[in-house]
Amino acid sequence: MKRVLSLMLVASGAMLGAAAVPSLAADAQPRPKVDAAKGEQLFTNGDPARNIISCASCHGPGGNSPGAANPKLAGQHPEYLYKQLVNFKVKEGAKTPERVNAVMNANVAGLTDEDMRNISAYLGAQTLKPAVAKNKDTVELGQRIFRAGIASKGVPACVSCHSPNGAGIPSQYPRVGGQFAEYTEAQLVAFRSGARHNNVPMAQIANKMSDAEIKAVADYIAGLR
Repeated sequence: MKRVLSLMLVASGAMLGAAAVPSLAADAQPRPKVDAAKGEQLFTNGDPARNIISCASCHGPGGNSPGAANPKLAGQHPEYLYKQLVNFKVKEGAKTPERVNAVMNANVAGLTDEDMRNISAYLGAQTLKPAVAKNKDTVELGQRIFRAGIASKGVPACVSCHSPNGAGIPSQYPRVGGQFAEYTEAQLVAFRSGARHNNVPMAQIANKMSDAEIKAVADYIAGLR
């Protein structure tokens, strides 16, 4: 038990960057009410009057992206989605956002805090159409990393934060199961290179992993249900 708790502390925010995801229970301030119906409208149609394009044009109907270039968002924890949208926005007084992506940085610029919460609530209520694992030759390596980590490198088990089926822990760690392997791989590589820097623990973890290890665990994660 102590070992598991230790791994969770080391991995705080593991796999796809969950650190600092706000907790409803810990937040002393009451959260604004969300309107998933408004979120659906904005996600599906955008808002031409505010120069906001449809999120579905890249992420697919209901957040089930048809291609690995854009992640599947359906069924993701709303708190995690909201945090990522906030990270894509440039904070007042800052020159660059915490998470840099030219397309997303432009797309979220016109969103209000209420918009981001509504969209996140809508997507969290959608049913994920999961991707699949494709490489049977690396399944054992991927499974071993996900379940046990890489002790020799100090890489903690992904399962300690993301749960055995990759569903994550609401308000703390994101759902990773069923995500495109190519997208998960790209994010781990981005954490390792510093291109994505909105989660320090994940950058530290990815920095210890080889290309082969990243690719194997990403493919294994795609097959989790």
